[in-house]
Amino acid sequence: MPLRLEIKRKLAQRSERVKSVDLHPTEPWILASLYSGTVGIWNYQSQTMVKSFEVTELPVRSAKFVARKQWVVAGADDMFIRVYNYNTMDKVKIFEAHTDYIRCVAVHPTLPYVLSSSDDMLIKLWDWEKGWMCTQIFEGHSHYVMQVTFNPKDTNTFASASLDRTVKIWNLGSPDPNFTLDAHSKGVNCVDYFTGGDRPYLITGSDDQTAKVWDYQTKSCVQTLEGHTHNVSAVCFHPELPIIITGSEDGTVRIWHATTYRLENTLNYGLERVWAIGYMKGSRRVVIGYDEGTIMVKIGREVPVASMEGSGKIIWAKHNEIQTVNIKTIGAEFEVTDGERLPLAVKELGSCDLYPQSLKHNPNGRFVVVCGDGEYIIYTALAWRNRSFGSALEFVWSSDGEYAIRESTSRIKIFGKTFQERKSIRPAFSAEHIYGGILLAMCSNDFICFYDWAECRLIRRIDVSVKNLYWADSGDLLVIASDTSFYILKYNRDVVSSYLENGKPVDDDGVEEAFELLHEVNERVRTGIWVGDCFIYNNSSWRLNYCVGGEVTTMFHLDRPMYLLGYLASQSRVYLIDKEFNVIGYTLLLSLIEYKTLVTRGDLERAKGILPSIPKEHHNSVAHFLESRGMIEDALEVATDPNYRFDLSVQLGQFEIAKEIATEVQSESKWKQLGELALSTGKLEMAEECLSQAMDLSGLLLLYSSLGDAEGIIKLASLAKEHGKNNIAFLCLFMLGKLEDCLQLLVDSHRIPEAALMARSYLPSKVSEIVSFWKKDLSKVNPKAADSLADPEEYPNLFDHWQIALAVESNLAPSRGKYPSAEEYLSYVEKSNVNLVEAFRSMQVDEESTPLENGDYGHEVTKEDGVESPEEPVEVDVDDSTDSAVLVNGNEGEEQWVLTPQE
Repeated sequence: MPLRLEIKRKLAQRSERVKSVDLHPTEPWILASLYSGTVGIWNYQSQTMVKSFEVTELPVRSAKFVARKQWVVAGADDMFIRVYNYNTMDKVKIFEAHTDYIRCVAVHPTLPYVLSSSDDMLIKLWDWEKGWMCTQIFEGHSHYVMQVTFNPKDTNTFASASLDRTVKIWNLGSPDPNFTLDAHSKGVNCVDYFTGGDRPYLITGSDDQTAKVWDYQTKSCVQTLEGHTHNVSAVCFHPELPIIITGSEDGTVRIWHATTYRLENTLNYGLERVWAIGYMKGSRRVVIGYDEGTIMVKIGREVPVASMEGSGKIIWAKHNEIQTVNIKTIGAEFEVTDGERLPLAVKELGSCDLYPQSLKHNPNGRFVVVCGDGEYIIYTALAWRNRSFGSALEFVWSSDGEYAIRESTSRIKIFGKTFQERKSIRPAFSAEHIYGGILLAMCSNDFICFYDWAECRLIRRIDVSVKNLYWADSGDLLVIASDTSFYILKYNRDVVSSYLENGKPVDDDGVEEAFELLHEVNERVRTGIWVGDCFIYNNSSWRLNYCVGGEVTTMFHLDRPMYLLGYLASQSRVYLIDKEFNVIGYTLLLSLIEYKTLVTRGDLERAKGILPSIPKEHHNSVAHFLESRGMIEDALEVATDPNYRFDLSVQLGQFEIAKEIATEVQSESKWKQLGELALSTGKLEMAEECLSQAMDLSGLLLLYSSLGDAEGIIKLASLAKEHGKNNIAFLCLFMLGKLEDCLQLLVDSHRIPEAALMARSYLPSKVSEIVSFWKKDLSKVNPKAADSLADPEEYPNLFDHWQIALAVESNLAPSRGKYPSAEEYLSYVEKSNVNLVEAFRSMQVDEESTPLENGDYGHEVTKEDGVESPEEPVEVDVDDSTDSAVLVNGNEGEEQWVLTPQE
């Protein structure tokens, strides 16, 4: 049966002819050397060119990464080897290495050595720690040496392939080959060592259109791979998978089973001849170099083949080797940290006769099934003894230990606990997958059908595209995972039982009430497990989440791909494994899951009983869960984080609790938020306190001015000045009528021009004083401009209505600083737009007007007895016997002027 390896194209990059390819061990980079003389580095994640080196105008037939030195080493047809630093693009070294085209360079995995082979029929060893000195020359081939490669199991030896039709095995330090294989009937283009297990194999590819597998200990040909229709130009044993990959000038890449040598797949991407294949240990990626560009494919899945049973024993497969570890062997003295690799002792359990692609314990943990190569084998979990086997594309366990296999898309078989076949089914549709659990599920590409295990009767058909199924241990809950989301369903087994027992008719869709959709979550599940009513899963962005009652909580952000193994209730930890078979644990409290489950079911009394057993550090998680279910008061009761409790109390309108928290944490932002909320709800006293605590002077200005609170404004003015908030201080003083203080504030703030303008408008008597300051200040910068400033005392003629302005100031001075009550608003409302200067000018007495009274101020004064009019208005002394009034200036009887009404 075929391996059924999934092959996905990950990069396709057109370019000139590619002569060699290499993968970087840590960066997502492909190194390609081109026939045009260029070497390029491509990032296969971003699909972009990272670096490019113009090496020479002749073909560069081989280039390799030297990751430990951050180098690229390249050999070209100009006979030179060049070394570049791939970070700085600097040329580290260039030297002439051979007397003909350089066909291949190979880097020693640990020592500072590079091997080069050439059309001059020589192989040379270079030591970069000795200034790239040639420390050894290997002679013996009688034609071009096409490729050299180190033996990964014995890095002191290497193999060379030549057009003289031979492959030679050499030892470093020895001038003569250990032995020679007369490999092919035509020239040998390529050679590679087997890296997967213990087999002492190498593979060669030749112009005779075949590839051959050799045992280099017995020097015998193990297998000849035939099928290519042109020269075989590249060969490799894949380091992670049981496959051989061959590339040919016929334009195809063929994939062969490394054990059975069966042809598994043929790839043809239409880019003409294949020249190179690159791979890397620890990766499923393979790079292929063609005449017209580079292709990278990913073969198979990187999910580790592993299974964990309830007691903490884990069994996994590394290639065909089966190993086991036990989590419970870690002593109590070892402090397990979330996210750290567990120091587990690995024990060899045995080997598997097929290449495992899946491995799964049965429900009670006694047996393990291994599936792969289109076959399955059931082993005992402890002794690793074979109990049963057969052909199967897929294998699934039932919840009570029976199992089913999918032989093909049209045949499913069910076996009992004694491994005897019990039933054979031919579904009416193409069964692409089967899933086990409480029910047996078969699915096509568009729908899934559930059947009972006993009689294989249809329970329910659901139209959904299924990626995986996860049953809860109780059998009441089920997750159906699709490409983009997952659905949580409740299985109503009582309804189904009554249908089946009563013999009620079931249509093509099954029992309608069999499943009830509880929740849909828009996340892709990579791997998942149930713990009680809690579904734990990791999503497409590698976050470890759990879902209870439709509420998703992120437990941890994983720093690399990991896959769920299981949960140990005794340790309250969930365990995951990465592709390097490192086991990692994360804490997930069972009490927390139980509490959330009970709340979801509405059993609040029992949930309250469990709450004390949940450690305080998890109470916020509980509170968030309660809030998501609309139980905000309960959430406030449980929450411990002050910030979160503050938000909840604000949501509930419990301002006193919010005030206590704000007092406790003394957060300016919290006081401000609470103050604004108190303002909006009419709690003015609290608003004042909160805004004061928050030092929100703008908010206080709004509050005090709206209330007409003069005392508050006075306090605020002082506070604002203290904190340098001069704009607010100015507004406060202005509202209070403290014009002199406003003026002084402007002067103190070095805003003297504004002070002068304000004095001209409101305090003309202060203008001269301010102008004096202004001149003095301005003369430091611009004396000419300072001299141009006019003082009204010296030039009253330049200031319109100057005397009237002074009179207005004097008249209004007594009323400044008096604040009428709100009841008087109507008598003041019309006065808000009065222009005082204009008002005073129009206050002129005519014949019909009311006579002047004592204390009134006149507008125009005539000369009498040759005496000039006074410069400033003075008090009126009215003579009842005349039509005129006498202005008194100074002592009575001295210097009198007559004030006559104007027409």
